[in-house]
Amino acid sequence: MAPQLAKALIVDTRTGERIPVMYNPEEYRIEQGNELAEIGIPGLAASPVQYVRGRARTLTMDLFFDTYEQAADVRTFTRRLVGLLRPAQRTFTPPVLLFVMGRFSFRCVLAQADQRFTMFLPDGTPVRARLSVTFREYTEVELEVRQGFLAGPPTVHNLTDRDTLPGLAATYLGDPARWREIADANNLPDPLRLSPGRPLVIPGR
Repeated sequence: MAPQLAKALIVDTRTGERIPVMYNPEEYRIEQGNELAEIGIPGLAASPVQYVRGRARTLTMDLFFDTYEQAADVRTFTRRLVGLLRPAQRTFTPPVLLFVMGRFSFRCVLAQADQRFTMFLPDGTPVRARLSVTFREYTEVELEVRQGFLAGPPTVHNLTDRDTLPGLAATYLGDPARWREIADANNLPDPLRLSPGRPLVIPGR
């Protein structure tokens, strides 16, 4: 006899609350990818692409709830899960969660929960539901202090015909003399010749 699969569990890392799913999902899907920007160059049949950043992974699945035999309102169980979308009053952000099933774990926030009720008691009380949920991976972003400024993640700026590297350095980095950092980050062969519409990666301030 095959061993029984461990029960899937959703843990609110802020409060420690553990929310077991009623039935393990039949399957789940993990999606990940990259953000790419096209660089328009006249005369080329295909535009070169430039890596911008990675996308956060998403975990999607359908969760099934059934309280028909107990003649109980199934929303008593689905409400706990949907409530994880609600931001906290103090931080104005939804809770960071941990989805665990067996040896698989995924640190995330609940991004979407679509409810579909498919069975009802004679008085209209729903007793069967299917929730299509999407969790988005949560990653801690650490900032470091460098020369009196916070060094954070890079920014992408789309060039206009009025932009100059010293001007961008003044706007984003607080010092026009730091224009070479932008030039080096984008491998610009001639910093004086900028192509409008091209995305530039601005190093973290």
